[in-house]
Amino acid sequence: MSPFLLTRTLPVDATDAALRADVLEGLTRQPKTLPPKWFYDAHGSDLFEEITRLDAYYPTRAEREILIARAGEIAAASGARTLIELGSGSSEKTRHLLDALPALHTYVPVDVSESALTAAAGALLAERPGLSVHALIADFTRPLELPDSPGPRLVAFLGGTLGNLLPHERADFLRSVRAGLAPGDGLLLGTDLVKDEATLVAAYDDPAGVTAAFNRNVLTVVDRELGADFQLGDFEHVAVWDPDNEWIEMRLRARRALSVKIRELDLVVSFEEGEELRTEISAKFREEGVRDELAAAGLRLERWWTDTRGRFALSLATAG
Repeated sequence: MSPFLLTRTLPVDATDAALRADVLEGLTRQPKTLPPKWFYDAHGSDLFEEITRLDAYYPTRAEREILIARAGEIAAASGARTLIELGSGSSEKTRHLLDALPALHTYVPVDVSESALTAAAGALLAERPGLSVHALIADFTRPLELPDSPGPRLVAFLGGTLGNLLPHERADFLRSVRAGLAPGDGLLLGTDLVKDEATLVAAYDDPAGVTAAFNRNVLTVVDRELGADFQLGDFEHVAVWDPDNEWIEMRLRARRALSVKIRELDLVVSFEEGEELRTEISAKFREEGVRDELAAAGLRLERWWTDTRGRFALSLATAG
């Protein structure tokens, strides 16, 4: 049997249908919103990689620090023979876990991008020819049909992506993960932690304007895919801290009153001067809050690791 399998559980036209639905719903409501997943076309992914190298953007470095320092402990605590990574992308950070799991038999990367999965799998198999890789083209926010693989299984959801979900979406997601876990399986979860407002805002509003370009890229995606006529210069990047919800919001603020035509939806969207379109939330967490959210989904927090400066956390949870 080939060490690499690729399974599509996401219909070929699902991305186009989802974009249409999200744009129609998000731009006809008040306040206007678009989901952050639409940042990530090829250009948006390149911009995000550039963001992770900025001095002010600490989450990627902080999480990598934990993975490097604690991979052995994570491996020992989980005993995983199968590693399932949700939103795997390039699988770069996962290599620290792969190296630390001596009994690992199967790696299951899950992503919506076939090209990202294929490229990552090729690189991994060149380095680890004995590893079995079963990639899934799937939307991890929906219930997953995972391949048969030896347990225990460890589901990894890294990068703080949980924070991009609204509270009710997080609850649904964690319940869905719990439903797929057998006794002995675990969830490794990355969460950015609450800290001072200045540090948080700086991470999402760099002076070089890379994050601003990343934010506006969602408009480029809508222009290209749905025949819209957004002009990027008409919108200003905004990042604000919401202390009540303890999350960062990224928004695009209209510099003037304007109308946008979206040809493929036969839709005209009007913006008042100063009106804001929310493109992302990035929730920040506290240990007790993570514990409570996991418990509500039937998961028990077992281990909690942070970087040396206490900015980011990885937690290991099991079925409670």
